[in-house]
Amino acid sequence: MSETGYPWPIETTRLANGMRVVVSEDRSAPVVAVNLWYDVGSRHEPDGQTGFAHLFEHLMFEGSVNVPKTEHMRLVQGNGGSLNATTNPDRTNYFETLPAEHLELALWLEADRMGGLVPALVQETLDNQRDVVKNERRQRYENVPYGDAWLRLLPLLYPEGHPYHHPTIGSMEDLNAAELATFQAFHRSYYVPDNAVLTVAGDAAPAEVFALAAKYFGGLTAGGQRPPAPTGSLAGWAGPVSSVVAAEVPAPRVYLAHRTYPYGSTEHDAVTVLATVLGQGRGSRLYRLLADGARLAQPDTVGAYGVDLAYAPAPLIASATARPGVTAARLGAALAEVVDELVTGEVTEQELARAQALLETEWWTAVATVDGRADLLSRYTTLFGDPARVGSRLPGWRAVTTSALAEVAREVLRPEDRVTLVYEPMEAVA
Repeated sequence: MSETGYPWPIETTRLANGMRVVVSEDRSAPVVAVNLWYDVGSRHEPDGQTGFAHLFEHLMFEGSVNVPKTEHMRLVQGNGGSLNATTNPDRTNYFETLPAEHLELALWLEADRMGGLVPALVQETLDNQRDVVKNERRQRYENVPYGDAWLRLLPLLYPEGHPYHHPTIGSMEDLNAAELATFQAFHRSYYVPDNAVLTVAGDAAPAEVFALAAKYFGGLTAGGQRPPAPTGSLAGWAGPVSSVVAAEVPAPRVYLAHRTYPYGSTEHDAVTVLATVLGQGRGSRLYRLLADGARLAQPDTVGAYGVDLAYAPAPLIASATARPGVTAARLGAALAEVVDELVTGEVTEQELARAQALLETEWWTAVATVDGRADLLSRYTTLFGDPARVGSRLPGWRAVTTSALAEVAREVLRPEDRVTLVYEPMEAVA
């Protein structure tokens, strides 16, 4: 087993226009993953332009100069591939996995929408995708029980003006108010070669990828100066903070959240292990104490996880949904007690070993696929400037000790720094 956690080769180059290209060759199957990360997410959005990065996740599939609407998807899928895109606070990524013989097609498609979207963007397309986003907000957040929890937690964790204060879905008012020219300017600033990382993993030689990248992306003009990402201070944030929501939900649910350390730090590695001890699987503390032991929480709803945000203290979130007859107050008190025991007590060596084994399994599952590898390499290049740093993640988790967990828990899980979000069924507060 590799001590670095990443046993495949990594080679890189930078085009003259600033675009970074990463290749990880693997000839075990005739497949390639093409992954393009743009260094733009909701944290880059200025006041009045929230939701722009997510909207472009949709617009980038709506046609460019040489590729008509829906043609990008048809070409990839018609040649045996799959594709998608995602947006988070720190970045937007676009990716395809397809037979290696179609690598050139994928690179041409990505280059065409990088350099050719703005000339093809018209008001009708913009209006249509704004409506799509509105519908997505309703389906994913507003009309789903507990669906808006993340939208509610962010402003409780990060004060107004902080770049993580608003979610990627953004404000419908901002999206409706912005004119076509504003969206075009946003694209010209961020969807440019010097703000992008192209990663190819799989059955392709680095020299071949570098040549094709130069062929299709090399002629695109660098964006140059971009607006600096908004910064925000956490000074003056006073906790604890609580919010109770009466909603159309089937049972009370409680979320406890704490801001910890930025993703990529040694301390964040410890937080990841700590969250696994607390709330991952049937052997976790939350499951054993709340679902199996006290039988206060529904078994499939207890959990804890850390969020990978790189530019501010990232949250650790624990949650549970009450069994019939259990009140939100009783569940919340029990959930807080389990979290507080991490501050006043200790994590056992057995709990630590279990958590590390779970994380190691997850890691190898992710890097077992070329698309998983490509995404991780793009991530580490974009966020930290070094794709080889991907190999530090697994050793970082392995290096965590019970004493490190105790120290991190004392630092970040203090009750006075806690955010609590409670959902109550409508009839319970009527």
